Amino acid sequence: MPLRLIFRNLLKHKLRFVLTVAALGMAVFLVCVLRSLVVALDAGVRAAKSDRLVVQSAVSLFVDLPLSYETKIGSVDGVRTLTQFKYFGGTYQEEPGYFAQFGVDAGRLLEIYDEMEIVDGSQEEFARHRTHCLIGKVLAEGRGWKVGQRVPLVSDMFPRADGGPWEFTVAGIYRSRSSTVDESTLFFHFDYLFESVESGSAEGPNGAGVYAVLLEPGADPVAVMRDIDAMFQNGPQRVQTTTEAEFNAQFVTMMGNVPFFLSMIGGGVLAAILLAVVNTMMLAGREQTRDAGVLKSLGFTDGAVSGVLLTQSLIVCLLGGLLGVAAALAVSEPLAAVLGPNVAGFALTSEVILQALLISLALGLLAGLGPAVRARRLEVVEALRAEV
Repeated sequence: MPLRLIFRNLLKHKLRFVLTVAALGMAVFLVCVLRSLVVALDAGVRAAKSDRLVVQSAVSLFVDLPLSYETKIGSVDGVRTLTQFKYFGGTYQEEPGYFAQFGVDAGRLLEIYDEMEIVDGSQEEFARHRTHCLIGKVLAEGRGWKVGQRVPLVSDMFPRADGGPWEFTVAGIYRSRSSTVDESTLFFHFDYLFESVESGSAEGPNGAGVYAVLLEPGADPVAVMRDIDAMFQNGPQRVQTTTEAEFNAQFVTMMGNVPFFLSMIGGGVLAAILLAVVNTMMLAGREQTRDAGVLKSLGFTDGAVSGVLLTQSLIVCLLGGLLGVAAALAVSEPLAAVLGPNVAGFALTSEVILQALLISLALGLLAGLGPAVRARRLEVVEALRAEV
């Protein structure tokens, strides 16, 4: 195959070549980002553990459960331990950028979520002082916080009576080995919040948002869920117990069918760029009609001549694909930092990269197929007489 001719033809119209590759790169970049978002949204569901349950109000996730439920849930056969989760809704010194804060049982948190690993500081220090907190690695790096840092937070949900901020001290920084726990969250002692509300030094609802339940090894999750729901069937607050996977899936469905919507956008981008590349390659094929005739007259086979056009299409699309993947890799970490609190686990995985390159290859084959077939069927005389 005349490789020199292939590259000469590609660079014959340099501006068209550059614009086509750039357009393909932009399309592949968007596909990589959108596909990574879909993977991240599904990751929390796929990575959920089968031995963890979540107990919430049967009315709504935003309705608190009585604190007396903790002891009753803990008495159900098959329950190993549990912790309450209470959303705090604080802001840090009026700085932009959301991050979640939850009041939890400091002594049980890491037992229930064993994918959390302390990389700086200690769990013991966190458990020892009620005003201490744990923060995720992404949150620490994004805010520049260190162990020992004082973190004042103001919460509209739990305003202090003196009008001042809540004071927390970073006792440890954790990283997570699973997308079920993101690294952009602050965990603090629920008792600190409860005692402040009880004493009147702060205002706010006095209850638990949800209870996270860790099961005993070998316990039947279905039976435990049934027993917990039955225990509170007659009130005072009915509950709905779900697996961790089902609970995580609620947050995706609350936003609508986002994965389908993102996939449709990606499909539309690919369809549009495919039409553009097909048009470009057909134009290139017509321009190279005489080249095809000359090659055939020199003894090149029909397959070799059609391969020239097909190879050109593949090179253009693969270059565009590599450009798009490189751009997506370059922005993946900044995007993860921005999306982290809302889309935990966002990352450009090797699977997404491979899919992007395979899509680029498929685009090249589809775009070059028409011109290649035309070149294969050309007669030498017809090709040499063609007006380009």
